[in-house]
Amino acid sequence: MFSLFRENIRIAMDSIKGQALRTILTVLIIAIGITALVGILTFLGALEKTITGDFASMGANTFNLQRYEFNTRNNREREKINPIISYRDVKEFSDRFQFPYSKTSIYFTGTRNAEVKFEDEKTDPEVTVLGINEYYLENTGTEIETGRNFTFFDIKNNNHVCLIGSDFKKNLFKNNSPMGKTISIRGVKFKIIGLLESKGATFRNNQDLRVLIPLQTARSMYTLPNINYGISVKVDDKQFLEGAQDEAIITFRKIRRLNPIEENNFGLERSDDLINRITSITSYLYYAAWIISIITIFGSSIALMNIMLVSVTERTREIGVRKALGAKNHTISGQFFLETVIIGQFGGIIGIILGILVGSIAASVSNFQFNIPWLAMFAAVVTSFLTAVVSGLYPAVKASKQDPIESLRYE
Repeated sequence: MFSLFRENIRIAMDSIKGQALRTILTVLIIAIGITALVGILTFLGALEKTITGDFASMGANTFNLQRYEFNTRNNREREKINPIISYRDVKEFSDRFQFPYSKTSIYFTGTRNAEVKFEDEKTDPEVTVLGINEYYLENTGTEIETGRNFTFFDIKNNNHVCLIGSDFKKNLFKNNSPMGKTISIRGVKFKIIGLLESKGATFRNNQDLRVLIPLQTARSMYTLPNINYGISVKVDDKQFLEGAQDEAIITFRKIRRLNPIEENNFGLERSDDLINRITSITSYLYYAAWIISIITIFGSSIALMNIMLVSVTERTREIGVRKALGAKNHTISGQFFLETVIIGQFGGIIGIILGILVGSIAASVSNFQFNIPWLAMFAAVVTSFLTAVVSGLYPAVKASKQDPIESLRYE
């Protein structure tokens, strides 16, 4: 039995080598479908990992108070326009909210187009400057590579110190240590006390090209009206999270002077809720990817079946000779079936390589975190095998049912 199987593989390989051009075209047809599948799944995997990683870094014990809920703040057709979260709001919240074992971070974005200078060097005007308090790093899961965080006294005394992203070390300081150096933003000088660990970029929002400065110092530099502030609260133990959220909502409703029957005019989001919502959104993208890929692979399977039917027709006389020499129907069908499966696997391997390459390039261009798409690779192997099975059954059966006498007469 094993010797017959090995002989069928040898015959299939000889046939494949003898029809190199047709084999290459067939393999490419399969590879295109598998490339579409693996490429899309690889890109979506990188997208999901990047987004969930960014929100997961906030920690499971953290929630944010913001102007809108996550699911409505990007909806242009919303009926209700919430007021901004002003400095008065965040200051009053910080004074009133005294939930045990919690830390409240206050922050705002001063600008996203700052130019940072160091001696004779300067950056492009694309640096983000944030005003923060001493709890911002802990509440957002931001780590310091070298140096230290802001202290209570740095924030209280409006010290001209700053924390910088990792990209500055490569660009502005030419891979030299930036610690203790003095940079200038809008003519205001800041001493660097900490270098942040790299966090990468998401949707062109480069987390490594930003400068963090004390909150009050930032307010004195950026005085535009209607600046929207953010509040992030972290509790030490997750069992207190629900209670902290309820207390925060009650406190902020009092600050906003809402009566009991009015809806909240602000949003509250937990980091794990955001991750769950993003996962549900990406699941729909996966469904769409499978639909697109299945359509492509369906076309590939039809092309493969037609090519194998042509091969059966061209090798009719060969089939007659084999049957005249004693080959049984299952032997003939097995030879053609194995040939189809081998071609399908070649196409699958090439498709996996091309798909990973295309997906990784797309993820790199989009600044997403690439990881090896094991699920996509497994799906590609199974899909290419099933495609070959479906495409090879009919040609194999047709070949086995050829009449040996008529086959020998075929020219």
